[in-house]
Amino acid sequence: MSTSETIEQFKVAFVPNYIAQGDEEAVFRTAFETRIPLIIKGPTGCGKTRFVEYMAHRLDLPLVTVSCHEDLTAADLVGRFLLKDDETVWQDGPLTLAVRYGGICYLDEIVEARKDTTVIIHSLTDDRRMLYIDKTGEVVRAHPRFMVVLSYNPGYQSIVKDLKHSTKQRFASLIFDHPSTAVETRIIASETGLGEEDSERLAEMGERIRELKGFGLEEGVSTRLLVYAGRLAQGGLPMAEACRIAISQTLSEEPDIHEAIANIVNLYFGELLPEKPDDAAGQ
Repeated sequence: MSTSETIEQFKVAFVPNYIAQGDEEAVFRTAFETRIPLIIKGPTGCGKTRFVEYMAHRLDLPLVTVSCHEDLTAADLVGRFLLKDDETVWQDGPLTLAVRYGGICYLDEIVEARKDTTVIIHSLTDDRRMLYIDKTGEVVRAHPRFMVVLSYNPGYQSIVKDLKHSTKQRFASLIFDHPSTAVETRIIASETGLGEEDSERLAEMGERIRELKGFGLEEGVSTRLLVYAGRLAQGGLPMAEACRIAISQTLSEEPDIHEAIANIVNLYFGELLPEKPDDAAGQ
């Protein structure tokens, strides 16, 4: 299989279930057409990655996703020499694949990557649109249908984990937040199969739980966790138990927070089951 055929395997085969919150689709499409790279900022589980998958499908583009971490090196992105059949051959990394053959290179949670690694995208995010591979001496001009997209959660930013301004100012930005109750209701219903009434209760409950952020809760409940609770309930668990398993025990290890969330769940779905002895013993 040729490398150009390999990139086709990164195409999103099925239409991702995505419900728009605003004009983000038009913004993304325009940025792609005008060759402007994007940063997508937003809290955990608010739909950033699903949105990128959706747009890759709509634009019929391969989507090469890299989950960034502190051990990510430039070679992990660009490529490296490998030994094959007693011969040393070059293998393109995910970034080079997208640059060479066209597609979206999506660097998820970019602030987790080392700053000396992210510098290599600079020449791809201005008018040069080129990638220099120092190990081979090759200069790869970006395919007309290449785009680089970054994402991260600003809630976890710090002096240590943030993008350099020289990197930030090469991108346009989309800011995501938790969906409105109406949109979140539609998302929960479409992802879980729950009826509209239960889906709306979950969405309203999620909004109330998010009010605990800053009062012992570091991060508000994500749409993803609300969907998990709905799926567990659809699978046969009582809704209150599903919320305990998917939400309160995931968001915190503090008994006081568990109790606060239990009180909110109780408002919408009846009495929440008490903490199991094993759970209490582990606190």
